[in-house]
Amino acid sequence: MALETVSEKGLVLLGCGKMGSAMLQGWLADGLNTNSVYVLDPFPSKWLLGLAEKGLNLNKTLPQEPAVCIIAVKPQMMGEALPSLKVIAKTNTIFLSIAAGTSIESFQSILGSKCKIVRAMPNTPAAIGQGISALIGNNNTSNEDVELCEILLKAVGDTVILDTEAQMDAVTAVSGSGPAYVFHLIETLAAAGEMQGLSADLAMTLAKKTVSGAGALAFQSEESPEQLRINVTSPGGTTQAALKVLMDSETGFPKVLLEGVSAAANRSKELGKT
Repeated sequence: MALETVSEKGLVLLGCGKMGSAMLQGWLADGLNTNSVYVLDPFPSKWLLGLAEKGLNLNKTLPQEPAVCIIAVKPQMMGEALPSLKVIAKTNTIFLSIAAGTSIESFQSILGSKCKIVRAMPNTPAAIGQGISALIGNNNTSNEDVELCEILLKAVGDTVILDTEAQMDAVTAVSGSGPAYVFHLIETLAAAGEMQGLSADLAMTLAKKTVSGAGALAFQSEESPEQLRINVTSPGGTTQAALKVLMDSETGFPKVLLEGVSAAANRSKELGKT
C-alpha cells in the first residue's frame, strides 16, 4: 500500500496541533491529495481553516474505511476523543498513534482487540523535517501496515522499528523528550557566555550555531561522538578544563543526564498505566 492508496481511501487525523500540522504539511508536500484528508480538531488553526477552503475535510463525517487514522491528541484528551473513532474501529483501517505514554493495550481497550494499531514516538524537529520516529505495531498489523506508517512518518524525518513496545518508554525519554534537553543546553550555554562578558544576542547566536553544527557533524561524521570530542580536546587546553567539570562522575553530565532520562522514562511508564 503506497501513498496513492492513502489518497484513494482517505487519511484521518485526530488532533492537528504542532506535531499533527508538521506531519500534515509533509504529507501534502509529498503529494497527498488535500481532499483525501479528514481532520478532527475542535480548535483548528488559521492554516487548517485555509486548507479546508481548498478541499480538506475539517470536522466532517469520516469515510467508511480510511487507509490510516493518525491519533495525535494529547494523552489527557484521549478518553474524550477516541470514542469518535469507533465508527471505523471495526474496519481494516490502521490506527497510528503518536501520543506519548499511551499503550497499545489502552487503544485496544477502547477500539477493540482486533484493531490494527501502530504506536509511534516522533519528536519536535519533525516541524522542519528533521525528526526521528520510533514505531512498533501490534499483533494485528502486517509488515506492509508498519511500512505504510513508516512512509507517512518519513515525511517529517527518519524512522526506526522497535523490537518490543517496552522500549517505547526509553525512546520517549531519549528522543521524544530529548530536544528539550538540547534546548536547555543552548539556554544555559548562552547564559554562561553572558556571564563571561558577551552580549545576550551574541551569546545566543554562538550557542545555537555551536549546538546545531556539532549535532550535524556528529551525524555526518564517520567518527564516533567520543572521538569527535577527543579531537577538540587539546591536553592542558581550554576544552579539557571545561570537560573536567562537565564529565565529573558525581556532578557532571553523566550523572545529571542519567537521572533526567530515568525520570522521563519512569514518567512515561506511569502515564501508560493511567
